[in-house]
Amino acid sequence: KIGEDIAKETAKEWKGLRVTVKLTVQNRQAKVTVVPSAAALVIKALKEPERDRKKVKNIKHNGNISFDDVIEISKIMRPRSIAKELSGTVREILGTCVSVGCTVDGRDPKDLQEEIVNGDIDVPNE
Repeated sequence: KIGEDIAKETAKEWKGLRVTVKLTVQNRQAKVTVVPSAAALVIKALKEPERDRKKVKNIKHNGNISFDDVIEISKIMRPRSIAKELSGTVREILGTCVSVGCTVDGRDPKDLQEEIVNGDIDVPNE
């Protein structure tokens, strides 16, 4: 029964993506909430066609997302981030972009990280 609930909850917008699911059990009743990881949010922002993970292994995502998307993802991930400020969280998400293999505004995420550290790019505080 719980497996069906998880399938129903994740099928809508997370099809073909690996996401963490939080189970809250109260009075023997399980409630399912999707807790997306940073990588899942980045891949979702790429808006790629969904693939069957069983057939296609180790996909390199070579899309492009905007810096605004990165900031939006950072705001979603903020409560679970280790960083003190939002700029640190943005840098964490840019690191995720590197490992996913996508570019941000057509540029390498590592360059953007450097520019944030040097203060060339302003990141809003909240």
